[in-house]
Amino acid sequence: MSEPEHISIIDSPKHVGETVRIGAWLTDKRSSGKISFLQLRDGTAFFQGVVVKNAVTEEVWNLAKEMHQEASFWVTGEIHEDKRSHFGYEIEISNIEMVGESEGYPITPKEHGIDFLLDHRHLWLRSRKPFAIMHIRNEMIRATYEFFNKEGFIKMDPPEITNSAPEGTTELFHIDYFDTDAYLSQSGQLYMEAGAMAYGKVFSFGPTFRAEKSKTRRHLTEFWQMEPEMAFMHQEESLQIQERYIAYMVQCVLDKCAYDLKLLDRDPEILKRYTKTPFPRITYDKAIEMLQSAGYDTKWGADFGSPEETYISDQFEQPVFVMNYPKAVKSFYMKSHPTRDDVYICADLLAPEGYGEIIGGSEREDNYDVLKQSILDHHLSLDDYGWYLDLRKYGSVPHSGFGMGLERAITWICHLDHVREAIPFPRMINRLRP
Repeated sequence: MSEPEHISIIDSPKHVGETVRIGAWLTDKRSSGKISFLQLRDGTAFFQGVVVKNAVTEEVWNLAKEMHQEASFWVTGEIHEDKRSHFGYEIEISNIEMVGESEGYPITPKEHGIDFLLDHRHLWLRSRKPFAIMHIRNEMIRATYEFFNKEGFIKMDPPEITNSAPEGTTELFHIDYFDTDAYLSQSGQLYMEAGAMAYGKVFSFGPTFRAEKSKTRRHLTEFWQMEPEMAFMHQEESLQIQERYIAYMVQCVLDKCAYDLKLLDRDPEILKRYTKTPFPRITYDKAIEMLQSAGYDTKWGADFGSPEETYISDQFEQPVFVMNYPKAVKSFYMKSHPTRDDVYICADLLAPEGYGEIIGGSEREDNYDVLKQSILDHHLSLDDYGWYLDLRKYGSVPHSGFGMGLERAITWICHLDHVREAIPFPRMINRLRP
């Protein structure tokens, strides 16, 4: 007689009525007289294993009764439908083969505080909520590569160690680089502009670092950022790419992560709104009017904080672009508005449901003299930015780009309370381990 086929839990719908073998861990268990119910996981999904005392050997029954949370083992049994569960299937177990014992697992089925869970993040990742979030994160990354490949972009990898701040900020992590000062990168944008001048359309996707001493629910000190740059492209075309990208990524999550959304109790009907383009657009001037009319003491020229972004986004059922911010609150490399000298050609994309900015972008200044003066006006070093100025010196063209913080987008799509849950091992002002 041949050995049962080894499958993953996620593939159970294809094997109803068949006897299979699954490598699993125990997340919880309960007993009802002569039946034991084992809650199993294998990294692909969670489902229930049922052990009937009269149908198994005494050894198997005792294993089912005595094993502890997070013990690892092989189970053999027959797959059945189970319409009462989230997953919809279960396994009636005929045999158990222990692999690894577990005793005293710290994260029990009871409620735990967030600090305790973060201290045990290496184990908390096994639980249902982080499991679902990480699956959705993975799909968003996969969809990002697929979208930009289809759009004709190539991926480039900017350096993580730089000699200056791409955005002129002092909020950088300093490192000793042999005999000179260096910093962990806060953005790959400037390098992507060099890539765009070589290859037309490029994007980067990797970790970036911000040394802001911020404790808000929207900030991490290490996060992943996706940054495209496009040559021969104005801001309007860039906005169209941004909204198509967001709509595409959300649709991929809907198509590939239905089970994970169910584990998170995230209503897919709400997410479907975000797959329809174009997204609404308002100017910064209009946003100020809206805020002042609602009683906010927000003056023209101020940047928006979380309360202001939340109010603006709550007025729309889709992500909304806020366009043409004052120069004082944006970066030196942005292109001036053609009919106004007080604002840049730029836009932030605010996520609905109170999640704030997820994308920031602009048309880049392509004139050598104007950019040089902007660098001087911002008290930056011409030596540090000489190579960046070269891009305007040798065949400059109109170009645009944007950046999306992956974790902020995950926080919105998964409807999380805090960005720290959107990354496997969060780094914050007060957290460096595990």
